[in-house]
Amino acid sequence: MIAVDLRRASLRFGELPVLADISLQIRVGERVAVIGPSGAGKTSLLRLLATELRAEQAGALHLWQQDPWQLSSRQRQRLRSRIGMIWQTPPLPDSQPVITAVLAGRLGQWSLPRALFSLLRPRDPQGARAELARLSLADKLHQPCGELSGGQRQRVGIARVLYQDPPLILADEPVSALDPVLAEASILTLHQQAGARGSTLIANLHAVDLALRHFPRILGLRQGRILFDCAAEAVTPAMLAELYGNESPASQDAEQARPC
Repeated sequence: MIAVDLRRASLRFGELPVLADISLQIRVGERVAVIGPSGAGKTSLLRLLATELRAEQAGALHLWQQDPWQLSSRQRQRLRSRIGMIWQTPPLPDSQPVITAVLAGRLGQWSLPRALFSLLRPRDPQGARAELARLSLADKLHQPCGELSGGQRQRVGIARVLYQDPPLILADEPVSALDPVLAEASILTLHQQAGARGSTLIANLHAVDLALRHFPRILGLRQGRILFDCAAEAVTPAMLAELYGNESPASQDAEQARPC
């Protein structure tokens, strides 16, 4: 089954083109890394898949064979509750305890009374602790988020989405503030947990080495276009040099992903 089906999607911010004629299919349970230079459109692509942004009229997005923009507001909200978003800078209020931040992953799945009660008295401390432990943060359970380092906040953001347990995980530079050892361990945890739970995982990563080691499929994005879409073992140094080099791919077959 196809989890994500994006067809000829383009996106502009005012007059600025951000994504150009993107087509992409990702099956349920696949794990895909998106790499490319800064400004390539990687974050915008994730926001599009999260239905936070809408493609221009000619483009189409289907998630689990549903068009989010043809659903009612309630149905679209239910669909969004199946998507977990890991931000590069997680939106964690400084005064919020870590336990509350992690349990907030399921607010979209709970009734309003249960959600409000959990904010006052956390309902599942064991569940929150278990996800934090995967990321070596169990000792931070009751610490205010404002006392965490940037890397710790990123790992709390990962723990929150793991607690949410969504079928689609979108991760935008989830380990950019971590040292190499913690970054490796955190990506490995995210990858393993997605696999164990059958979740589809799409992650933007600046660290190409992490992408190639842990993701079977690599998507190279440059200037809002897919330059290549390959198995990790098929990505060559020449392809990476073109992706990150100064030459523009916007020529000849720029609208199509390069065969690998």
